[in-house]
Amino acid sequence: MEKLEYNIHPCVTAFSTKRGGGGNYGGFNITHYCGDTPQHIAECRAQLCKELGIGDEQLILPRQTHGCEILHIDTAFINASKEEQTNLLQGVDAVITALPRVCIGVSTADCVPVLLCDTQKRVVAAVHAGWRGTVARIAELCIEKMCTAHECKPQNIKAVIAPSIGRDAFEVGEEVYAAFEKAGFPMERIATLHTKWHIDLWEANRLQLLSCGIPQENIEIAGVCTHSNHEEWFSARRLGINSGRIFNGIMIER
Repeated sequence: MEKLEYNIHPCVTAFSTKRGGGGNYGGFNITHYCGDTPQHIAECRAQLCKELGIGDEQLILPRQTHGCEILHIDTAFINASKEEQTNLLQGVDAVITALPRVCIGVSTADCVPVLLCDTQKRVVAAVHAGWRGTVARIAELCIEKMCTAHECKPQNIKAVIAPSIGRDAFEVGEEVYAAFEKAGFPMERIATLHTKWHIDLWEANRLQLLSCGIPQENIEIAGVCTHSNHEEWFSARRLGINSGRIFNGIMIER
């Protein structure tokens, strides 16, 4: 299993998994709602858990729906039954935890994953921000929840905008442009017109992080376009929705 790792904090592991092979599901995929076989998903989960040194119950992945639901992964969640956990994870697009040795994450294949860590409070979050989530400012909402629930301070938060579709590849229709414009985004900074409009989701999310008070030096942009580098990373625009997903995970080591 290959992955891109991020140096957020010595006590935090953060990464994005690579495709790792040919075919629509490659060599590595743990997303259970994209058409892959349960056997392959289980094998990949076991491989990742072994590498992280955790049990399967400590690897948390929500069922994302391009909404703005945010879930805290706490001891009550960990102690819940498997069925209760599955229900709680339905329709969730961002997860937060302060529990050590619990790897939370989101799956993406062109959408923008944002990984967050308050290095003082030892609180982490993983956010799935497709264009709808970006318009709805899910990254901003997640940071607000981190601050209200855990007394995090934006100046102590480090952020990674992980591999996702870049501006040159993200061609959109007028309705998507209009949605960003209506939401108050500075279109002169995030949009360019070629034959059609192109939107810079990395910049749109970076501006949200800055508006929350996260210092520029605390924001890392991987700068990897999944669409242009589809042989190494999953891209739904290239492969279709019945394909694997990148797992963008973050875990407090201690």
